[in-house]
Amino acid sequence: MMDIYNKEWQILSDAAIIESLGSFIKHHRLEQNITQSDLAQKANINRSTLSEFERGTRVNMITFIQLLRALDLLHTLEAFTVQKQISPLELAKKSDGRRQRASRSSDQVEEPGVDW
Repeated sequence: MMDIYNKEWQILSDAAIIESLGSFIKHHRLEQNITQSDLAQKANINRSTLSEFERGTRVNMITFIQLLRALDLLHTLEAFTVQKQISPLELAKKSDGRRQRASRSSDQVEEPGVDW
């Protein structure tokens, strides 16, 4: 089994990356003490599909997502979340319209000779 944690992903072949995905699933399955049959049933796939996935001989994104869900590992996909960032210039433009100081409300109309 390949070391699944400290990799330089750029230098790996596609086949090596696929093998790593299978190793990742197998590692977490065993860590959770789940049999192939039980995980396959929970992920709604065939046991032979899981076996092939773990060996890196058959990888499908839908199967990968089903396995992550069954292992409660969907959070590992957070790295793929795209978050819109506001540029500093855009942020400055938005803050220009904010109030700089408070004013008296309309019910606090000044009356002659009355200090607020």
